[in-house]
Amino acid sequence: MALLLGKKYSYSFMSASQRTVMADDSGLSGAPLGIAIAAISSFINGSTFVLQKKGILRSRNKGCSYLIDGVWCSGTLCMIIGQVGNFLAYNLAPAVIVTPLGALGVLFGAVLASWILEEHLNILGKLGCIICCCGSVVLIIHAPKAVETSREELEERLLDPVFVTYILLVVLLLITLIVWIAPAHGTSNIMVYVAICSLLGSFTVPGSKGLGLVAHDVFGEGPPNSRALALFLVLLGVLAVSILIQFFFINKALECFSSNIFEAIYYVTFTSTVIFASALLFKEWTELTVTDSLAMLCGLVTVCVGVILLRISQETVITWKEKKGQKKTD
Repeated sequence: MALLLGKKYSYSFMSASQRTVMADDSGLSGAPLGIAIAAISSFINGSTFVLQKKGILRSRNKGCSYLIDGVWCSGTLCMIIGQVGNFLAYNLAPAVIVTPLGALGVLFGAVLASWILEEHLNILGKLGCIICCCGSVVLIIHAPKAVETSREELEERLLDPVFVTYILLVVLLLITLIVWIAPAHGTSNIMVYVAICSLLGSFTVPGSKGLGLVAHDVFGEGPPNSRALALFLVLLGVLAVSILIQFFFINKALECFSSNIFEAIYYVTFTSTVIFASALLFKEWTELTVTDSLAMLCGLVTVCVGVILLRISQETVITWKEKKGQKKTD
């Protein structure tokens, strides 16, 4: 296992030409491997909210902090492992395919919640699971190929006026939400915490992919490049801060709201912001044909509808039996 992880990390630190040669020699391209890692990470991440919610409920019954609860800590450990897997996946496959595959985690989380949290999965939920799987298959089939980007290209794109304007707007919205809106309306409106965590995805995912691009200039052979080291430290700092803020507000949301509703809305909004930010920075959509673009859009919408059905089902009672005392009408 350690050897496998070491090979994956080494792969992400290689230059574009080295990756191409390795892919040709091994017969495996980066995108399929990234998709496989993303799928595994999604299942691990799917258990995160369920275990953390269970830990919060257990700590309330015991009258102690959930920070020392074993179940909550296990959920946090799953989150860390899942994020490591996502880091590898984002450096091997386009973000526009890795992020939507998180629907597999939502599917696994629903099944796990029916067992651990005793939440019933009715016919509408099962239909949502099938729709999620179908949408994910469409996304995988029509996914764009991974575009190799050099550090110089990354630096140029980070200073692009369109991307800089987008990041400034996101930072302004985050400051407004965290400083003024969250203290007043965070516990009564679920969209406040969802918006904060989703907007932070504009930093976490591009930051993860950017670290993999810069790492080979910092840790590769020869003396380290000072500009590369500075960019690496900046991206690492941004990634660490954004993950910690996300972690804090996710647990705040789980304390106040149903994990079912939060995860459904969070998945849809997080996926949308990540795909938009990645499209602006890495321009992965340029590799798609019109047909593939429409198929990817339909696949994303299908996955989002499936996730919404999956979570709505856990708040709705559906039965095929006729109610007692109800008279049949001709």
